[in-house]
Amino acid sequence: MKTIKVKLTFIEPLLGTSPANEDVYRDFIGSKAPDASTVEDEIASIGAEAVVEKGMTVFPRMEDGAPFLYDYQIKGFFKDSCGGLRKVSGSASSKIKAYKKEIDKLVFPEPRCIPIRFDGEVGECQRPLRAQTAQGERVSLAISEEIPAGATVEFSVTLLCEDHEKAVCEWLDYGRFSGIGQWRNSGKGRFTWEEID
Repeated sequence: MKTIKVKLTFIEPLLGTSPANEDVYRDFIGSKAPDASTVEDEIASIGAEAVVEKGMTVFPRMEDGAPFLYDYQIKGFFKDSCGGLRKVSGSASSKIKAYKKEIDKLVFPEPRCIPIRFDGEVGECQRPLRAQTAQGERVSLAISEEIPAGATVEFSVTLLCEDHEKAVCEWLDYGRFSGIGQWRNSGKGRFTWEEID
């Protein structure tokens, strides 16, 4: 077992991912979670009463109002990165069989709630969403809370299999190309990282 402590510095703004409407969160996402008390904790952290726009995605908040990322968002980023890097021959990711299961069972970001540190205010990012449907092209407007570039997060990654250390570093390096959070394919949420003591 090995633990790596890392610091991410966002080079692009980071967008919120949690629905501001608590009922949407409770009914859809909450119903997918196996642990009801965790769902209630997550719903309470969203603070939907402070957000006017029901369709907006927001950051969960600590008791003091500070935004944070959940540990599972980091784990999801690891899975997404590993999935992409598996196609790169010679990469550490290409050698991991059943990578989603390996990450679920052997790679653990901590703590559960990872505070986002930044200067300035939480802003908003509006963007059009286009979809091809049977009725033709549909366009809607998406809106998310936005934390400015320069924000940082610090967390630990515990590896139950030390062989995954090179892969984790590879995934973190990949954050410079594909970030965390909403609209990451447009470059939002991209980051650099460093190992810290």
